[in-house]
Amino acid sequence: MNVTSMISPEMPVTGSAIEPVFARQQARAIQLRTSTADERIARLRKLQASIEAHRPAIYKALAADLHRAEAEADLAEVLPMISEIKHACSHLKSWMKPTRVGGTMAMLGTFAHVRYEPKGVSLIISPWNYPFGLTFGPLASAIAAGCTAIVKPSEMTPASSAVIAEIIRTTFDPADVAVFEGDASVATSLLDLPFDHMFFTGSPAVGKIVMAAAAKHLSSVTLELGGKSPAIIDETADLDRAVKSLMFGKFCNNGQTCIAPDYLYVQQSVLPAFLDKAKAAITKMYGTDAAASPDLTRIVNGRHYDRVKRLLDDAQAKGANIVTGGTSNPADKYIAPTLLTNVAEDSAVMEEEIFGPLLPIISYNDVAGPIAAINAKPKPLALYMYSKDSQRTDRVIAETSSGGTCVNTSVVHFLHQNLPFGGVNNSGIGNAHGLYGFKAFSHERAVLRDRFSSTSMLFPPYTNRVKQLIKLTIKFFS
Repeated sequence: MNVTSMISPEMPVTGSAIEPVFARQQARAIQLRTSTADERIARLRKLQASIEAHRPAIYKALAADLHRAEAEADLAEVLPMISEIKHACSHLKSWMKPTRVGGTMAMLGTFAHVRYEPKGVSLIISPWNYPFGLTFGPLASAIAAGCTAIVKPSEMTPASSAVIAEIIRTTFDPADVAVFEGDASVATSLLDLPFDHMFFTGSPAVGKIVMAAAAKHLSSVTLELGGKSPAIIDETADLDRAVKSLMFGKFCNNGQTCIAPDYLYVQQSVLPAFLDKAKAAITKMYGTDAAASPDLTRIVNGRHYDRVKRLLDDAQAKGANIVTGGTSNPADKYIAPTLLTNVAEDSAVMEEEIFGPLLPIISYNDVAGPIAAINAKPKPLALYMYSKDSQRTDRVIAETSSGGTCVNTSVVHFLHQNLPFGGVNNSGIGNAHGLYGFKAFSHERAVLRDRFSSTSMLFPPYTNRVKQLIKLTIKFFS
């Protein structure tokens, strides 16, 4: 039986089906250590061509899984994928070049450089919220680095998972890139294997499971997680611009975005104007009846609908006011874009990552309050500041910590290939995109060449002369 037949979707995936593919990738990974930039670029271009050929299928799958509009699929899935691949193709030759490093006084007579070598066999576990972009973005980085990869797409978006599998199986030999569909048991079987690198995108809770599994084999990890990403709007902000940016950032994909604004702090003096403009912006984007809008994505499944509805009900029970939205339909997995004020701090919506179309809004007078509140929570994946006051903006950046920060915009930093994308602590470990994604799948190997150094003069036996030379050396560097 050949490897392709062993990973066909008609057959249940078991450890016995995965292990031969993993063994083939281990052998192939050794061969890929000497792969050239041109060879890797050819594989990337082949991936790009396959993605573009499958665009109709991608649109259809996203509509089936998430009720996502074609325009949003292009903006949030296709554009990031193609940009990531093309950026890697344009810069890969320079990324792969060994980097000379300067000498030090202690190492006079030596020459050193850093060489980027592929880590080897990589595992990519991708999520359901952006199933294509968050699968093929990391895969592009793995290919650029010269790694083999096994991909596990989310079973929660089955139509998208099937298209992902089709793209991979028709584009790559399983020895280079393989895919295994299935539920958590498939992920568990994969996590039992000694991958050289694991790249996981998902929740902090599951990220801990992945990290524990990686620890068994001392595999390196990149964890792209999430958390409660705050936004601060002060009285100097351009409200029209801030509202437009925030409402898009929040309600794109119906709030099911790891870097979506999770809660807002709005300066008290501009809160009424902000709320009026926010309601108008939502109406402009999705109409007076958002349930009828072709542009509003739905919640992925019934379990997540129930979770978000619970957050809304709990907030209301504890005194929250609905500024707009609040309507729901479980049969359609629909909850309207909802703005909440007067939200109690002990509400579940203020403690859990929302990942849905609810946006708590809290008023403040002094920016020290939001700073203290943000620092009291786990470090977020993103932080957004809307202000024309550069000193205040710098203060917020200096006194908080987050994976990334945008000033006077939101979420679009994800599209900047020259910036690292990643979290910190609870919101993630490591970075992705561009050079940073290439490095995530690469080992930075130190290479030192000795030409005429005198370090051997300090080796044993430690005679009085050698002891004196060691002390003189220490004194010289002191």
